[in-house]
Amino acid sequence: MTKKLDVAIIGAGTAGLSARSVVEKHTDNYLVFDAGILGTTCARVGCMPSKVLIQSANDYYRRFSFEQEGIIGASHLSIDRNRTFAHVRSLRDRFVRGVTSSMETWQDRYLIQEYVRFKNPYTLETSFGEIFEAKKIIIGSGSTPVFPAIFHAVEDFCVNTDTFFELSEIPQRWLVVGTGVIGMELGQALHRLGCETTIIGRSPSMAGLTDPEILTYTMQKMTDEIPIVYGEIEKVEKQSDHLVISVAGKRIIVDKILLAAGRTPNLTELDLKNVGIEVGVNGVPHYDPTTMLIEGTTHIFIAGDNNGDKAILHEAADEGRIAGFNACVDQVSAFTRRTPLAITFTDPNIATIGQNYKTLMQNQIDFEIGKVTFEGQGRSIVKLKEKGLLHVYADKQTGILLGAELFAPEGEHLAHMLSWAISENWTVDQTLSKPFYHPVIQEGLRTALRSIKKGTHAIEIAPL
Repeated sequence: MTKKLDVAIIGAGTAGLSARSVVEKHTDNYLVFDAGILGTTCARVGCMPSKVLIQSANDYYRRFSFEQEGIIGASHLSIDRNRTFAHVRSLRDRFVRGVTSSMETWQDRYLIQEYVRFKNPYTLETSFGEIFEAKKIIIGSGSTPVFPAIFHAVEDFCVNTDTFFELSEIPQRWLVVGTGVIGMELGQALHRLGCETTIIGRSPSMAGLTDPEILTYTMQKMTDEIPIVYGEIEKVEKQSDHLVISVAGKRIIVDKILLAAGRTPNLTELDLKNVGIEVGVNGVPHYDPTTMLIEGTTHIFIAGDNNGDKAILHEAADEGRIAGFNACVDQVSAFTRRTPLAITFTDPNIATIGQNYKTLMQNQIDFEIGKVTFEGQGRSIVKLKEKGLLHVYADKQTGILLGAELFAPEGEHLAHMLSWAISENWTVDQTLSKPFYHPVIQEGLRTALRSIKKGTHAIEIAPL
């Protein structure tokens, strides 16, 4: 027997849950399908456990500054990494409970914990053969870590970001594959926990940076702390209880490999071929990011990690809400998306805000760059974090802020300030009219903005 629905939501991750919260306001004839482990990628294996680990790692690493501050005895500190990971799991479970407890009021009635596939554009079949016909369908099926083929033969030595935090025994020698956001965050964390860590990337890149000067500076400073190697892996050799990795003329001995080379959308098992739509990179259908509607359809929407676009929690939540709203109305509406904001929680933080350097160059925008270094900047000196560079981009004719890239202490706060200013279309002068307390990291932003007005990119340190 076929059950008819107003809306079917595939996936109970951030996008799916956000979509459901909107859909329930319009109809009670909907269902959410998800056979996986509940709790969202962010809470279970992503944003939250990684930040717990990073906090522990940075706290332990801070011991190297103690003696300079007159705090004696840091050389006697040690770390039990197994207990650190137990702490990560404990807080991770708390975050997951926050998600799953919010589902308790509706999941018994509206959640079907089975996989589904498309039989045709309007019909879904579960893994147990149940048939559902839906007027509108939202795909929010998430993503899965990429597993490079070269490591298939040594799978027992590998963990990915879905399994990393489950380790009960933390080995000493690590290879982290990937210089994206996750690779850099967890690679630095392992290093600061006292593990012998090497990070490898296929080509010179780091956490989404596109500004050549910022990228070069960041790569150099990060390499000063952690070995980072760029190049194709040539050979992976298993030798008793360890591996030897050959890359870029180097032989790296490791006990464990963390695969952080990206994630791939969970779309293959949905049988999208039965919908009759065109797909692009990674099998992702073409869609309108302002409506989330898949091109060639009038009733199927896609949101979250599985669209391969902005794999960030607040973006997935926005996409879910947009899809949820449009799935409940006769005429879809286009929504203005938020100012792009991406933060990597390395130390210093890495961030891109608004239009990045690459986008501005590709679009042939006439822009000015405001620059500041955090080497010699007052608050950075006080914090013993005298490292960093910020570039702010402004329209050369109007002075309106367009974007920024940075590698800076407490850059997460600078990034938010800039994203709000860009969202409001503030000019350089308008932003400079706001208060900047002394001494704070944010004074660096004022210096960068002043350099735009001077047109010299001069390095200026706020007077004491």
